Amino acid sequence: MQSAQSLGDHCREIDRRNQRGGRMLSVVDLVEAGTLERDVAAHCIAAVASGASFLVGASPGGAGKTTVMGALLNCVPADVVLRPAVEPLHADGHRTCWICHEIGPGAYYAYLWGEPLRRWFRLSDEGASLASNLHADTMEEVERQVLVQNDVPRGHLRRIGLVVFIEVRRTAQGWERRVTSVHESDGASDHRLLWDRARGWRSESRIVAPARIAQARAWLDEAVKAGVRTIREVRETFLQGGMGQS
Repeated sequence: MQSAQSLGDHCREIDRRNQRGGRMLSVVDLVEAGTLERDVAAHCIAAVASGASFLVGASPGGAGKTTVMGALLNCVPADVVLRPAVEPLHADGHRTCWICHEIGPGAYYAYLWGEPLRRWFRLSDEGASLASNLHADTMEEVERQVLVQNDVPRGHLRRIGLVVFIEVRRTAQGWERRVTSVHESDGASDHRLLWDRARGWRSESRIVAPARIAQARAWLDEAVKAGVRTIREVRETFLQGGMGQS
C-alpha cells in the first residue's frame, strides 16, 4: 500500500523521540520483552491502525513512555503523516498525526502546556489524530493535568481513543517495564478500563471491531515468526500486510 510519507521520513520522525541511544524499539521488541502482552498489543495496534489517538502514561522518568509511544506510532495508517507538535499547529492538507513529545511545562521541543496544549487538542476538530505521553499513573491523574490544570474541554480528552499506562520496577534480573492497563473512549463518554494486568479484559472494545483485532494479532504473530525487529522492518511488513489501511 502506498504511504503518504516516505518510509525514511516516517522512521526519522519516530527516531526523533529517541532518548536512550541505540535503536528505537518496535512493537515486536516490546512483545518479546514482555512489556506488552500479545493480545493487548494486537488491540492497540488495531486501534492505532484505525486512526485512534493515544496517550502513554507513567509517573517516573525512564519507565518507557516514549518507547511505547514510538512503537505505536509505527502503526498509524499508511495515509497518515507524522508531524511534531510545534508551532504553528494547523491543518496542512494532509491526514496527520500530531506528536506532542510530552504533556508538560518547559521550553523543550514539542512539549505542550496551557494554550498550546489546548490548540493541540483542538486539532482533533479537523480530523487529525494525536499522540503524546505524560507523567501520570491513573486516569484521575490524566484528568487532573489535562482538564483541571490546562482547562482542556472534556470532549477533547474523550477523543483520545486509548490511554496506556506503564510501570517500571527493579527485579533480580534488572529493570522490568510492563504495560499495566489500557483505557478506552469512543469519543462520546469518559474513558473506561478495557484491560489491566491483574484482572485481564474488563470490557469489550467500542472503537475496534473483533475482526480488525484478529487481523492485527495474525500480523503480529507473523512478524514475530519472521524475525523482523527494527522500526523500519516492522513498518514495511505492516504496510505490505495490509494493516496500514484504516
